Amino acid sequence: MITETNVLNPHKWVAAYADYLYMYAIVRINDEDLAKDLVQETFLAALEKVNRFEGKSTERTWLTAILKNKIIDVYRKKSSGLAIASANKAAQEQDEFFEEDNGHWKAEYAPQPITGMDEQDPLLKKELNSILQMCLQKLPALWNAVFTMKHIDDAATENICTELHVTQANFWVIIHRAKVNLRACLQKNWN
Repeated sequence: MITETNVLNPHKWVAAYADYLYMYAIVRINDEDLAKDLVQETFLAALEKVNRFEGKSTERTWLTAILKNKIIDVYRKKSSGLAIASANKAAQEQDEFFEEDNGHWKAEYAPQPITGMDEQDPLLKKELNSILQMCLQKLPALWNAVFTMKHIDDAATENICTELHVTQANFWVIIHRAKVNLRACLQKNWN
């Protein structure tokens, strides 16, 4: 049942929600043009589905859910057919980082502490975020999608596996290897 506080007002959507939706998309996609397109597609899809709005959430929450589904579609499209190739590539890269006999880090790839990070300095946080985004873009599309959904969107593992058509075993391999690669990239580019 739609209450007076949950009535849709499409005429105000762009002014009220465009910036928020764009920021939501850019963090997950890291492509300005695609993020803008997804926001526009979100508004169009919402207009087409305006009669399905049940008033159980706010306009912003409803629009964000539509955008989230569009982002998942982008993840699927980028990662379709890449699961096997990514797994093979991951196995090769895994060999680069770990000793074959005991699984421990090779000395040259062992994690190093991040120095000079003052948690109170917003400029350093901004720089670190910029480097993290660059490192995320270097990951294979499927790894990026899995990592983003898990650690930025805080999605449940089962949902990620369902949405991206990966097994749970493959999910855990991907998430581990994504973290290893991100760590290496951050260490290389941060100091």
